Amino acid sequence: MEQSTLCPRFQRGMDIVSKRWTGLIIFQLLSGPQRFCAVQSALPISGRLLSERFKDLENEGIVDRHVYPDIPVRIEYSLTEKGRALEPIIREIQIWSQDWIEITEA
Repeated sequence: MEQSTLCPRFQRGMDIVSKRWTGLIIFQLLSGPQRFCAVQSALPISGRLLSERFKDLENEGIVDRHVYPDIPVRIEYSLTEKGRALEPIIREIQIWSQDWIEITEA
């Protein structure tokens, strides 16, 4: 079996942020805390998959889930300090894609 020459931390970081929809969820939360339905309406993603991604991001310490004891219960998601540290990377990808990615009509 061939040993990877990549740094294990870099490889793990890429595994986390390269999951489908993860980057767009983080991008959406850069504007501040949001409720589940707001994120779901901003992205073409199923509720089941969004819920799964939120759980993954919570487990990684990137997203914080805050439950407000209102009636009905209100839940907001926000980036943690670890999640906000991804902002420069996400913004650079945004700039790069504007400069280099062509949108083609299907």
